[in-house]
Amino acid sequence: MSSKPFKPSRLSQSTSSDEGLKPPLPPTVTFGRRTSSGRYISYSRDDLDSEIGSNDFMNYTVHLPPTPDNQPMDPSISQKVEEQYVSSSLFTGGFNSATRAHLMDKVIESEANHPQMAGAKGSSCAIPGCDSKVMSDERGEDILPCECDFKICRDCYIDAVKTGDGMCPGCKEPYKNTELDEVAMDDGNGRPLPLPPSSGVSKMERRLSLMKSTKSALMRSQTGDFDHNRWLFETKGTYGYGNAIWPKGGNFGNGEEDDVVEPTELMNRPWRPLTRKLKIPAAVLSPYRLIIFIRMVVLVLFLAWRVKHQNTDAIWLWGMSVVCEIWFAFSWLLDQLPKLCPINRATDLNVLKEKFEMPSPNNPTGKSDLPGIDIFVSTADPEKEPPLVTANTILSILAADYPVEKLSCYVSDDGGALLTFEAMAEAASFANVWVPFCRKHNIEPRNPESYFNLKRDPYKNKVKQDFVKDRRRVKREYDEFKVRINGLPDSIRRRSDAFHAREEIKAMKLQRQNKEDEPVDPVKIPKATWMADGTHWPGTWLNPSPDHSRGDHAGIIQVMLKPPSDEPLLGNADDTKLIDLTDVDIRLPLLVYVSREKRPGYDHNKKAGAMNALVRASAIMSNGPFILNLDCDHYIYNSKAMMEGMCFMMDRGGDRICYVQFPQRFEGIDPSDRYANHNTVFFDVNMRALDGLQGPVYVGTGCLFRRVALYGFDPPRSKERHPGCCSCCFGSRKKNANISEENLELRIGDSDEEEMNLALFPKKFGNSTFLIDSIPVAEYQGRPLADHPAVKNGRPPGALTIPRELLDASTVAEAISVISCWYEDKTEWGQRVGWIYGSVTEDVVTGYRMHNRGWKSVYCVTKRDAFRGTAPINLTDRLHQVLRWATGSVEIFFSRNNALLASPRMKFLQRIAYLNVGIYPFTSIFLIVYCFLPALSLFSGQFIVQTLNVTFLAYLLTITVTLCMLAVLEIKWSGIELEEWWRNEQFWLIGGTSAHLAAVLQGLLKVIAGIEISFTLTSKSGGDDVDDEFADLYIVKWTSLMIPPITIMMVNLIAIAVGVSRTIYSVIPQWSRLLGGVFFSFWVLTHLYPFAKGLMGRRGRTPTIVFVWSGLIAITISLLWVAINPPAGTNQIGGSFQFP
Repeated sequence: MSSKPFKPSRLSQSTSSDEGLKPPLPPTVTFGRRTSSGRYISYSRDDLDSEIGSNDFMNYTVHLPPTPDNQPMDPSISQKVEEQYVSSSLFTGGFNSATRAHLMDKVIESEANHPQMAGAKGSSCAIPGCDSKVMSDERGEDILPCECDFKICRDCYIDAVKTGDGMCPGCKEPYKNTELDEVAMDDGNGRPLPLPPSSGVSKMERRLSLMKSTKSALMRSQTGDFDHNRWLFETKGTYGYGNAIWPKGGNFGNGEEDDVVEPTELMNRPWRPLTRKLKIPAAVLSPYRLIIFIRMVVLVLFLAWRVKHQNTDAIWLWGMSVVCEIWFAFSWLLDQLPKLCPINRATDLNVLKEKFEMPSPNNPTGKSDLPGIDIFVSTADPEKEPPLVTANTILSILAADYPVEKLSCYVSDDGGALLTFEAMAEAASFANVWVPFCRKHNIEPRNPESYFNLKRDPYKNKVKQDFVKDRRRVKREYDEFKVRINGLPDSIRRRSDAFHAREEIKAMKLQRQNKEDEPVDPVKIPKATWMADGTHWPGTWLNPSPDHSRGDHAGIIQVMLKPPSDEPLLGNADDTKLIDLTDVDIRLPLLVYVSREKRPGYDHNKKAGAMNALVRASAIMSNGPFILNLDCDHYIYNSKAMMEGMCFMMDRGGDRICYVQFPQRFEGIDPSDRYANHNTVFFDVNMRALDGLQGPVYVGTGCLFRRVALYGFDPPRSKERHPGCCSCCFGSRKKNANISEENLELRIGDSDEEEMNLALFPKKFGNSTFLIDSIPVAEYQGRPLADHPAVKNGRPPGALTIPRELLDASTVAEAISVISCWYEDKTEWGQRVGWIYGSVTEDVVTGYRMHNRGWKSVYCVTKRDAFRGTAPINLTDRLHQVLRWATGSVEIFFSRNNALLASPRMKFLQRIAYLNVGIYPFTSIFLIVYCFLPALSLFSGQFIVQTLNVTFLAYLLTITVTLCMLAVLEIKWSGIELEEWWRNEQFWLIGGTSAHLAAVLQGLLKVIAGIEISFTLTSKSGGDDVDDEFADLYIVKWTSLMIPPITIMMVNLIAIAVGVSRTIYSVIPQWSRLLGGVFFSFWVLTHLYPFAKGLMGRRGRTPTIVFVWSGLIAITISLLWVAINPPAGTNQIGGSFQFP
């Protein structure tokens, strides 16, 4: 494997710089840009800093005249070969190290068989002594510049042109440039590759070449180049105001405002929305709101009655019960008020296709005009998150029904494991078969593991004759793929041992040569982990060592699948192929492996830090205006899910939507859903209700983001205040509210008083000019389509049909720099920009910050589930998961993200919902006390009220009946089942008496004592019993979280026995007090029944003696209590009864 470092050289010296605005950067981190002639012009990071920190921007061009030593290669060929070089190179770098591109001969042991894949097979150069690969096209076929078909690589071709007078080494005839152009056109299906622009056109201007400004004087800088920074941040009215207008005839960018008109044909054409709201029927919603109001009134009257009527016989019991009941009423109110305005939504994919993918006057070719999407998949530990699960998720993404050239997938491996790297490479290789198979036969779902394990008939609705044959062949390939993935750990270990033994032998031979007569000491060489091409893995080694451990390794970027061609690449009936791919698009989306740099002494901020690293790297490499983030175990179940989410983003007013949240659906849950893993009450009731306010909360996965919202910008038209109605809005109507600097965030040109200082942008986003320049591009490309005058802040049709930039080495080198551990120092990443740090539930905080700035979010419930994942069905794992969520909520409550401190832009009921997120764990304190009250009542012979009179029973009956009626109506408008609602109620008490209490204690320790909280990943692997898919359900793993529920159960069981014994043996039995205590004890035990069932393990495996002894112990303790505290009026148990 060869290695090409980017060595430092200074190209320019800035005339002025602001040293106080930029963080100190290591001078040894260097970058380089590759020219069209194949040279690397390198420059240090200080040059970038000085240019960013300077207030005076100057453009200059250095012209190198053609000389015998400088003969530019044909541009169409050079760009393709440059991208091929990038996709075959492993880029590494970071703090105090140079950025290097390691050219890899192969990525995996098996043969790469797709032309887009890294290390794809190809012919070798025919020049003696050269083993480089021949230039190839999108299909992997050789590009041969001479008629004699002499195979020659890029470097040898350049040498032949420079030193051999342009003579072919094979036939000794001169090369013909016209033939090279024809080859390039043939490779692009008759469409030439985009040529490099003239020196006066910048890279950013080409991306926005279809945009026309009505303020040409402000849009052009003194050099004539397009000034995007002034366009986005300084001009008034270009972000968030007005409609998109464009010149006649589609002649953009001529700088003449007289030709700019508003197309009149749009005024006469009826506008079709992409989405619509489906309101809940009034016959359901009106009674629902009425019962909520009635229950509120009854609760107030009941609490007032309870306060007035004290139980003087047991004032302590009465006091504890009243305090708990007041808190329960308050907690119920926080949970219920945001549910007043539930709605449903629907999308129209036919309209989306008609607007964005059909031929039109502005898009005559019918190419997709949809914006790009960058999909993030995060994983951290291949032992707890099996690579096969992650690989299936990647395959479902690569096969998604979205324009291939607009889709990019980034895999974040926070563990830096070679196992994950090679598993992703194997997935990219298998995608060559799986993705075309899915497109040919319209397969659903497009996760091979889930598809081949479907219980239903796989041949239903399949019309092509060769489906059975194709499915059988692909199934066999997938089985072999699984064997390769599962064998990777042993393969890597054996390979590393073999290479290590070879290195030791070499070292011993060298030592013997140097010390012929002296005794030879044993040679100690660090045991490295080796890649398939025989080089050291730059990430984490199996045997950790300095610079190669989980918290100490270089940043790594590998383009697994290079960007696809702009035009469809149709397959053919090749006998060597596994299946017939005639008229099937065989292109694959861009796939990039990313492992951010980690060094000791840096806080890497867990998943939030990994997500922010992906945001920066993707902005430089693909810059999709929208980002979809998925956990490694959540795959795309509905291939059109992204199209449905895009309906909301591209609809009228969609520019104010920060994210589209999809519900989480789970597989592998036991049929009874013992521990409420489906969580349907939250996803189908609470989230639908929030959708009627300012939008659902962000829940960590299955969320489609607007990139500029993640950057911390305010929404367009954020100064406008629309009057709210009823309880749905309650938003502030003040136009001149006093907003603190914390809430100003990064407003974009809404007011002349709040102009942005461009010199501060390095402080906010870091010193990458590539990253800063990409911001206005992402904002513009994410605008809705201005196909009607009512659409504000739109873009003209056809603006996104241009091909995207090809990857070059300098772009990937810049991406390496932005994932380094020091990049976020003294910036606002994690504070106001990107995923927010400081909480184990970074998802909720990130969504809260967006809503706090005035953004809206949308809940997209598709007819076919959009995504599916796995959830822990084991009791211990489930409790630990709930503990992590509750701890994050406690952290939110004690931070500046508390909803009580929200800005006026957040609606009142939305603020109530976020307040409930931070408060609900504290209910556990009162819940545990209340669960012990029935036992205390039975032990003491007293009750929470003086007597069970009619008033108390009437209040209790009304509160219970209204609660049941609300549950029935919620089931009616949300579509959940009664059993799911009851399971949620049961686990609310189980979690409230265990994990929530521990979360409150941990949160208080962090706030008071500063003790940090650490959590481990939830294991995604199955149980040891391969014959039972629910084996994990029966595994009993002890945890201290089980102590409170077990104590509550035992105490209540004993109390029931004590109460019954006391009443039976009393002279004057107090049956009313017994019934009250026993009723509430049974209420507690009924809720804890799933917990008790989990402690028993698998049915039939619990010895009978356990139940016998439990009963004997309970009876013995009960009799002892009666003996110690006998009933009043007697000195012995049961009158004349005595122990033998």
